[in-house]
Amino acid sequence: MEKIAKRRKSIPIMVIILEVLAVALLLIFFFPFAMVIINSAKTGTEVVLTPLQFPNNWGTFVRNVNEILTRDNIDYFRSFANSIIITVTSLLTIRIFSAMAAWVLVRTKTKYSFAIFMFFLAGMVIPFQVVMLPLVRLLQDLRSLTGIPFRDTFHGVILAYMGFGAPLSVFLFHGFIKSIPIDIEEAAIIDGCSKPQVFFRIVLPVLKPIFVTLLVLNGMWIWNDYLLPVLIIGLGGATKTLPLAVANLAGFYDKEWGLILTSVLMAAAPVLILFLFAQKHIIKGMTSGAVK
Repeated sequence: MEKIAKRRKSIPIMVIILEVLAVALLLIFFFPFAMVIINSAKTGTEVVLTPLQFPNNWGTFVRNVNEILTRDNIDYFRSFANSIIITVTSLLTIRIFSAMAAWVLVRTKTKYSFAIFMFFLAGMVIPFQVVMLPLVRLLQDLRSLTGIPFRDTFHGVILAYMGFGAPLSVFLFHGFIKSIPIDIEEAAIIDGCSKPQVFFRIVLPVLKPIFVTLLVLNGMWIWNDYLLPVLIIGLGGATKTLPLAVANLAGFYDKEWGLILTSVLMAAAPVLILFLFAQKHIIKGMTSGAVK
């Protein structure tokens, strides 16, 4: 009885400790974002001299936004449209082709399907820095062989995102599809459905939770990515994305920190809105295929 009483007394203390740790982690992770918000309403001089103080005039934020929208070296609206095209197209192609590949690998029980699945998993552990230079060389060789330019083009960067986004997507789809009873697909085939009809009419609608999860995860990655677009597109490319446009504000000798932080906030806003609306589906999609 004494042990039970001690346990009951220790539970509230543990809960309080966990809550304090959770609040501390919240403050640690929120601090950089709060600094971006505060300093986006300052001039470059104020950011350097008083980075931790609240702005004297929040109207500076409106002036910074207006200057970003009118700057020629940023070309905000065109860069925003380029980011939308690249992100949406990449997400659609990654989702469809990865779901198709995972479905075939799950339903085809051979040693070759297992080997191909392991090949996809290998793509998750290879650092991007290892394949940077081979990727650029490959795009150059493809242009010389096909005559189709892959540098500073939409299809070039979208093709690269398809390759780098497929391993994680195939892995998650693979685990989710294993939890789908094969009897449903067999019943559809008996009713006269072909293989493509079974996938698009039966399997694909069931994959909605994991679709939303991958939409948010890969959407945040592609929208905010800097390294891959700068390799394929370049800072002055016609198809430059928002991260590349923001980088044009950081000169070699001068960095306009007020405009940089404002543009960062403007570029991150769409992804934050998407995350807030879709966050309830993320954990559901991540754990749906964990238990068969």
